[in-house]
Amino acid sequence: MARRGRGYGRHARRSCGLNLLFAVDKPAGQVTRALDNAVQDALHDDGVGHIGTLDPAVTGVVVLCVGQARKLISLIEEGKRKSYKATIAFGTQTDTDDAEGAPIRIAPVPDSVRDAAYARDVLARFAGVLDQVPPKYSAIKVDGVRAYDRARAGEEFELPARSVEVHDARLVDIWQDDEGVVCWECDFDVSAGTYVRALARDIGRAVGSAAHLGRLCRTASGNVSLADCVTLEQVMAAGCEGVGEFALDPTKVLGLPVRRLTAAELEDVQNGRFLSAQDAIDESCVSIVRESRLYGVWQARDGRLRPRVNCPLGIEGVRS
Repeated sequence: MARRGRGYGRHARRSCGLNLLFAVDKPAGQVTRALDNAVQDALHDDGVGHIGTLDPAVTGVVVLCVGQARKLISLIEEGKRKSYKATIAFGTQTDTDDAEGAPIRIAPVPDSVRDAAYARDVLARFAGVLDQVPPKYSAIKVDGVRAYDRARAGEEFELPARSVEVHDARLVDIWQDDEGVVCWECDFDVSAGTYVRALARDIGRAVGSAAHLGRLCRTASGNVSLADCVTLEQVMAAGCEGVGEFALDPTKVLGLPVRRLTAAELEDVQNGRFLSAQDAIDESCVSIVRESRLYGVWQARDGRLRPRVNCPLGIEGVRS
């Protein structure tokens, strides 16, 4: 008989009764889904999800959502900028565009790559809106199949370029590793959907050489930074009883105007009834708050606020 998976069946689902957001600094070597699984076991709750998947080798900010906070995932992800600290290693391009892949091209590294002024000039050329070809080892689907599955199967295919935006590209340092590989330490501030691996690959070509991404840390995801993160070990130790102390303010994470509710309005919200828009601009969104809880995100239309995301149990952590 096939083994039943985690949370299998209506009656097997666990819930700790919490509804909140918190952020973890993901360690290297772990798939993002493993964070969800570890937190689910620590909280005895199968309702845990994450915002923004990171490759196993990448460290940094991952926002986790418990209970009804999962309803906010797509809304929080919409249009949010991401910040990264990246190491670009010159001289070798890999099939995955990062240090995990196999070398596919080796090229000499011009002396100019060691010059900080030159490096800043090259990075400045990558600021703005770009047409970027994603790495073949990515989760993008090609005819219904993940690109990385096609790449691992040895298939030949091309991914179309996508429009992305690099809001800022800054040089932090130039150094050489123990093997003499020239590296640029860079800070990138990019739109959602931008592959920093692809930036490293394309920067290598732009300097007349080859390059791949050596290391990567996500330092911010939208309004959540590394300073807001705790470790997975802290979450495991806290468990269901203590994890609330790590709760993020959901209104800060969303970054939307706040509409505070009266007791009567809260009852309307919990039953999905419309509210007065209070002169809000059509299609604009607000965070609906009562005391220390967020009860959803509502959108103005035709003079009324209508539920876009309704969280009748309330998301903990509002402090503003």
